[in-house]
Amino acid sequence: MTVTPLRREAPKRRVVVTGTGVVSPIGLTTGEFWESLTAGRSGIRVITRYDADELPTRFAGEITGFEPRDHMPNRVARRLDRFAQFALAAAQEAMAEAKLEIDEELAPRTAVLVGSGYGAGHFTRTAVLELRDRGRRRMNAYFASAGSSDSAAVEVANRFGARGPSGAVVAACATGAVCIGDAMRLIRDGYADVVLAGGSDDAVNPLDLAVSANVGALSRRGDHPELASRPFDKARDGFVMGAGAGIVVLESAEHAERRGAAVLAELAGYGATTDAYHSTHPHPEGLAVKRAMADALADAGVAPGEVDYICAHGTSTPLNDRIESEAIRGVFGDHAPRIPISSVKSMTGHMIGAAGAVELIASLLAVRTGILPPTVNCDDPLDPELDYVPHTARRQPTRVAVSNSFGFGGHNAVLVVRAHPEGGLDGRDGEPAREARPAQHTPDERAAQAARTAGGKR
Repeated sequence: MTVTPLRREAPKRRVVVTGTGVVSPIGLTTGEFWESLTAGRSGIRVITRYDADELPTRFAGEITGFEPRDHMPNRVARRLDRFAQFALAAAQEAMAEAKLEIDEELAPRTAVLVGSGYGAGHFTRTAVLELRDRGRRRMNAYFASAGSSDSAAVEVANRFGARGPSGAVVAACATGAVCIGDAMRLIRDGYADVVLAGGSDDAVNPLDLAVSANVGALSRRGDHPELASRPFDKARDGFVMGAGAGIVVLESAEHAERRGAAVLAELAGYGATTDAYHSTHPHPEGLAVKRAMADALADAGVAPGEVDYICAHGTSTPLNDRIESEAIRGVFGDHAPRIPISSVKSMTGHMIGAAGAVELIASLLAVRTGILPPTVNCDDPLDPELDYVPHTARRQPTRVAVSNSFGFGGHNAVLVVRAHPEGGLDGRDGEPAREARPAQHTPDERAAQAARTAGGKR
């Protein structure tokens, strides 16, 4: 099938990324995340924050070692669900990297779009139990504000004094990518000069895990949790729940240049569509998925043959991985087998609303460093002709990367990131990109590693 992109007017203003922040199961900063990702190090383990023995899936990409008071006063931490705490921490890292101060002149021109797919799961569950067991007068009054999916956006705007448009777009697993794409449009069309954008979720809680397990979406490969997330592998049996946040600082190229900012990459294209097919299942022919990819490429002015890397949605579910692979073939044609494709979720699990934002950051870092993260656990590829970058990171010059995000409800969002003239360095210390450390990648090696870390302990 030939996909003809929708016609669009030429972009009014170029948009660049000047800061990134990550909280993830494999690292609590962007640097830690990238080091683990390129080493092929999984963050999927047995859940430790609560008793998960009654759940059919007792492992996840859990956030461990995160101390809210390292990032915010205790009075702020107490009024926020964990998903909003993650978002605020990631936003602070992104703003520090961008070296951006929002003054009175810039404040009305600074927007915030930070979404969440599942929202305040911990606060919601606790509030319901308190109402049942202790009555309404004993409920946490903070739930009135913290129970909303926009609470992260509110806290980020308050923290930095951003007085432009703000809000939380909810688009299931495509949430982070939609927030970033819509933020790009705010800048292009002149409604903002700066936007803090991304997504955050902490669905590793009894409520969200129980529901996902009941619908049969989660892997039950509990003997070796690190081997459970297997995007594009024939033996995949479902996704692994994850948690985290990803935030980027976007600026118009002119604004970044005026203030002398170090530009990490250009956010060049965005395509968003809806399947309009089913509440959970993707369209079997991936029609709207193909459209989103084609529209994003057209928006960026990039031909399919110019794409050097695809950061796949790659959930490890039977339907998604097959349909995404077929859609890539449909859009990229003969070039598809030559494009490296990998899934971050093989190591982080599915971070739901944060996934698209964190994976956009991984795409950006692939462009900056020339290192492509691997798809771990891909032992028997679904499509043997496609290059899923199995097991081990790869060094390869990369100028254009595509990041795919697809969600329940048929939400599809695709972002295109392109190298900036200032790019090509590691970006965090100005040094040349470091070599990726090889990951353990044979089945025997990974089984041995899993046996050494049985019980989720590291």
